Amino acid sequence: MIDIHHHLLWGLDDGSDSLETTLAMARFAVDQGITHVVATSHASTHWSFQPDAVAAKAAELRALLAAERVPLTLGTGCDFHISYDNLTDLHITPRKYTVNHGDYLLIELPDYALPINLPETLYELQLLGLTPILTHPERNPTLQADPNRMVEWLRSGLLVQVTSASIMGRFGKSAQKLTQTLLKDEWVHFVATDAHNVTSRPPVMREAFEFVERKHGKDAANRLFVENPLAVFENRPLPQQPQPRHVFDAYEDNRSWLQKMLRR
Repeated sequence: MIDIHHHLLWGLDDGSDSLETTLAMARFAVDQGITHVVATSHASTHWSFQPDAVAAKAAELRALLAAERVPLTLGTGCDFHISYDNLTDLHITPRKYTVNHGDYLLIELPDYALPINLPETLYELQLLGLTPILTHPERNPTLQADPNRMVEWLRSGLLVQVTSASIMGRFGKSAQKLTQTLLKDEWVHFVATDAHNVTSRPPVMREAFEFVERKHGKDAANRLFVENPLAVFENRPLPQQPQPRHVFDAYEDNRSWLQKMLRR
């Protein structure tokens, strides 16, 4: 399995607090069946993103993983918070923040409210040649109350990542319920751990994979845990995806009478 959202590098944000914790997280991930991890420290108003520190720590960790014979392939990216300063810098150096300096960008919403201009922001990201991936929308209370707010974003090509622990109810019943709905309606493209440590936020993934495989089938589990995230890791287009349910229903219903007639 490939984990594209993981706060693995130490001392950069609220994730790993030491190299020892990082190594323990890496071993935990391997035990879960994870073969690739994207280390995604925060880029927010509280945690500044430090690309030089990320590169240096990633190089140190790769050497340590090789020496300790921990079979984990490491990539880098960030957990990009939508803010004026971040977006301004993104326009100058767009691939400073992306997964392995490719085209995919993990974006995180505020904890509660939604940005008013989010559709315009998503369009601007695409004009920069980036493919935005929305992280853990199931944990946002506004979306829990009204998940249809996501429909316009999905129509515009937004990709969606949910958290493996949300599938198993570890972020509460509301997050679990929305996750199940998003999975059922084919609105999810990736499952990732969003791991921060090996205690309260460990990189658990196997149980979620088995649940998705049992509930939605082997093809869905492979797509969400392996095929799609590996394409992101390698900066390739995603393979053919299932048609998301209900996303284009309103669009079809709103066609004019003339358009409907012309299509007959």
